[in-house]
Amino acid sequence: MAEKSLNALTRELRGLFTRGTDALQRDNFDYAIEMFNQVLTREPGLYECRKALRTAQLRKAGGGGGLFKKVWHSASSSPMVAKGEMALRKSPAEALLIAEQILNSDPNNSGAHRLAVKAAKTMELPHTAAMSLEVLHRNSPNDRDTAIELAKALAEIGEPKRGEKILADLYRANPTDQELAQALKNLSAQKTLDEGGYEALADGSGSYRDILKNKEEAVSLEQQNRVEKSEDMAERLINEYETRLKTEPSNLKLVRQLAELYTQKKQFDRALGYYQQIKSSDLGNDASVDHAISDTMIKKYEHQISELDANAPDYAEKAAVLEAEKQAFQLSECQKRVEHFPTDLQMRFELGQLYFQAGKISEAIGEFQKAQNNPHRRAVAMNYLAQCFAKRKMYDLAARTLQNALKEKPVLDDEKKDLIYNLGCVFEMMGKKEDAIEQFKVIYEVDIGYKDVAAKVDRYYSGQG
Repeated sequence: MAEKSLNALTRELRGLFTRGTDALQRDNFDYAIEMFNQVLTREPGLYECRKALRTAQLRKAGGGGGLFKKVWHSASSSPMVAKGEMALRKSPAEALLIAEQILNSDPNNSGAHRLAVKAAKTMELPHTAAMSLEVLHRNSPNDRDTAIELAKALAEIGEPKRGEKILADLYRANPTDQELAQALKNLSAQKTLDEGGYEALADGSGSYRDILKNKEEAVSLEQQNRVEKSEDMAERLINEYETRLKTEPSNLKLVRQLAELYTQKKQFDRALGYYQQIKSSDLGNDASVDHAISDTMIKKYEHQISELDANAPDYAEKAAVLEAEKQAFQLSECQKRVEHFPTDLQMRFELGQLYFQAGKISEAIGEFQKAQNNPHRRAVAMNYLAQCFAKRKMYDLAARTLQNALKEKPVLDDEKKDLIYNLGCVFEMMGKKEDAIEQFKVIYEVDIGYKDVAAKVDRYYSGQG
């Protein structure tokens, strides 16, 4: 998903944005926040709107309040951050919305901004990520990892000088930090590429040959750094962190970093061992750790499947066994999360999906009926619910569910096309061929390449001829 400008907005969303900016100018912060959130729910890539939302949140907070207020907000937002972390893998857009819900009342909340950074990176929204990283750096100016991450983000959005200054200031205070030195060196190389060659060309002192040479050197450096980080650097960091852990056995940040590094190196059992060490500590109830363990187990299954010999005679059997074990694990983990957070409708939706994939249709129906109360998942939950009814040959219920879902979808996007297509298929199952073709024609008129709609419509007209 690319970041968008105001010119890309529909008239309706542009109107909401205008109402929000007008309310912000009148210091009607609650209304401004409501308008901006409505726009971002439908267009999360609109950076100008998100920047305006952040302004409204900060001005409403009046600078963040006193110490008690900050502590209360931090404690009360922890379950929401955990919820966002769980939503992140399946729906980064949902995670970003959850982050904004926290920031609406606590605009400097580090947990929410860290969640926003992860979601924005997954959604390829670099300006959004950089904006939250700036708050994180302001909250913890001596955090080296955040400073490096912010510097890289600033370089990505075309502001390498700012990133270089941040790293240079931190390096002056920590002159023996080699990782910081390397990050500063890499950023300087990037700045040379972005500015040096083209500035020389503009004033007549350089040439295109110089620019190409700089670019080749920068690309080469970037590739070398990437390989080093993924291989040698990972091994070096593991050795360093395990050595430090002997003298800092209670440093759980080191333990988690080791778990992540071993996952990167596909040594999943070692990674899981470190995660279990965290689980045995005072942070054993941290939902993000459970989420990381679940992710690591799924990656382990997927790696085992990828390592199978596709030409072996028993390949299909072994792959099917591992896939079944993976699905059973995912289902079991999701059931546990739902038991722990029974009112979380996003988790209910995910559990419904897993039941559906496992062929447990009755159980899936129950979860999708609950999940449809989530306004961000309502249409897709109703779509799944209709498919469940259809699998049980309850075609009238399936058709009615899809028709109700379509009433709530004014815009013909991909989600609405899927609802229309499935309604046509249900009508086909009911023997209502004319009703079915009318649904397929709605899609055919705007998207001839959607699934097999063209074949269905062409076959219908050929039969008439």
